Amino acid sequence: MLYTAYEIGHQALAPFRLFARAAAELYGSQLNPARDSWASRANIAALKVYESATRRYGKPEWELPFTEVNGVQVPVEIDTVIEKPFGSLLHFVRDEKALADAGVKGPQPRVLIVAPMSGHYATLLRGTVQAMLPGHDVYITDWADARTVPAFNGRFDLNDYIDYLIEFIRHIGPGAHTMAVCQPGPPLLAAVSLMSAWDDPTVPRSMTIMGSPIDARKSPTVTNLLAQQRGFEWFERNMIQTVPAPNAGMTRRVYPGFLQLFSFMSMNAERHSSAMWDYFENLVKGDDDSVERHERFYDEYLSVCDMTSEFYLQTIHDVFQEYLLPRGLMTHRGEFVDPSKITKCALLTVEGELDDISGIGQTQAAHELCTGLKPTERVDYIQEGVGHYGVFNGSRWRNIIQPKIADFIAERFDAKAEKAFREAPRQQAAE
Repeated sequence: MLYTAYEIGHQALAPFRLFARAAAELYGSQLNPARDSWASRANIAALKVYESATRRYGKPEWELPFTEVNGVQVPVEIDTVIEKPFGSLLHFVRDEKALADAGVKGPQPRVLIVAPMSGHYATLLRGTVQAMLPGHDVYITDWADARTVPAFNGRFDLNDYIDYLIEFIRHIGPGAHTMAVCQPGPPLLAAVSLMSAWDDPTVPRSMTIMGSPIDARKSPTVTNLLAQQRGFEWFERNMIQTVPAPNAGMTRRVYPGFLQLFSFMSMNAERHSSAMWDYFENLVKGDDDSVERHERFYDEYLSVCDMTSEFYLQTIHDVFQEYLLPRGLMTHRGEFVDPSKITKCALLTVEGELDDISGIGQTQAAHELCTGLKPTERVDYIQEGVGHYGVFNGSRWRNIIQPKIADFIAERFDAKAEKAFREAPRQQAAE
């Protein structure tokens, strides 16, 4: 009923949003002699704030038409290399001629960025991708909004998520590197553990896990405490809704994105209220730079998507309540997940000192599990002065964290093996 009420409310406000847009254009029209007065600017600002606060934000565009390498603009195209009902594998294909013109000789490391399935689209990692593109051949997981997936496509849970990751890693091929940002830390660690136990030839050469709840018992945050204090049945009863018409996924049971967004915003309600007031004042003052920064951030932040109920509830149970992975009790399709089997995939963990989502120590816990790795293949880093978002976005990500990850990958990059891998398909095709 809650989702239906939300949908009805959204539709009911549509005429008022149209009126707000029309009125803002009227006040700002060249035909309005008072368009530059304080009253007109204040009215325009109020109407824009109302429209931005009540509209539904769709999936953002990547807006990465090129990357800059050694001062040369290199065109980038996004290729969907695997498309599945609940998620796709995207490849950011850089123009080879432009790379050569920029002085890039030979192949660069292939990196799979595993985006979180936690209520936001993969484009939340635009800054992450942007910083990795100049020196890496980047792939990313692009998870679907569950409300857009028809019910006949069936279920999607944490086990399916792990299956997707294994399929994506195998497609990218041997010698690749992986990065998990926040939520996907446990499933990536599980996927690599299973592939290592199977002696899979495509086991990644490294995995970087950032701000992730590998062991949510350590330094519990408000989010972790909520999961501990509420029983599993509470989440099932209060957080799961049925997708209503006219959405393609109608009748599917989901954890709605708007509930996740409300939870996140309520944790920092004062900051978001202040940001909205600053937005209004900057619109009135005509501070276009500040207005653009606000709109770019909130256009992304307010773009939310639904998760399937089975994925959400299994994650709550396995990761945040029973801590199955760090306790050695996690299974996948009946097989125990044993990170000690990992011997060929180096591990880097990154945490933010001020992270209020995944506390200090939760990501570091991966080192306690990966006992099969040599000490030289296990690296931990804590970035001072950043919260959860700052681990993978912002100036300290670009200037400090990303270069450390790039160095970690470079130390484990075999250029000759990479060249041989890339040429092998061409040789087979020629034969």
